[in-house]
Amino acid sequence: MIGKLSGIIDSFDTNHLILDVAGVGYLVNASARTLSQIGSKGEAASLLIETAVREDAITLYGFADAAEQEWFRLLTSVQGVGAKAGLSILTVCPPDRLSIVIAAQDKAGLTQADGVGPKLATRILTELKDKAGKIDLSPAAAGVKITETEAGGSIDQDAVSALLNLGYGRADAYQAVMQAKSKANDNEDLEEILKLALKELSA
Repeated sequence: MIGKLSGIIDSFDTNHLILDVAGVGYLVNASARTLSQIGSKGEAASLLIETAVREDAITLYGFADAAEQEWFRLLTSVQGVGAKAGLSILTVCPPDRLSIVIAAQDKAGLTQADGVGPKLATRILTELKDKAGKIDLSPAAAGVKITETEAGGSIDQDAVSALLNLGYGRADAYQAVMQAKSKANDNEDLEEILKLALKELSA
């Protein structure tokens, strides 16, 4: 099993690159995020690798960091989510964003990915809600650790619902509410939470 590859970037395509490792060119599939971060043609690069072995093919999937690799593993553990769909989700929802989308149960955020319809998005959100809590979600932008209580608290739900009614997306609304709660003097004051959340959204 290949766990990591280091070499020189030979070429790029829309969803993969060829990495020259000591004269051997490895075709590595990757998300748009990884492809944009890894470097330019002719530069040295290292990728963490997931290897998929089938009767007719050995396919490599590369990741710029461990967080993206861990999310890929989680996503592809859901029935109906293949490697292609997993990379597509990571392209539209980078790891820090994906943690917010799952915590907020934001189905629309997932259906932006190619190959992910409403039913599959619902299954991903349902199955990963608990699994995601067992790894470090690291929503750095939110500035707080998402907990089950926060995800299901009535004040949070009311605040998110109010922001949705104002036209904000679910994941953005949830993230703003989490940020607001970390700054509020009273975590149970809905009016204060909403004022701070709106300030976050307008920043």
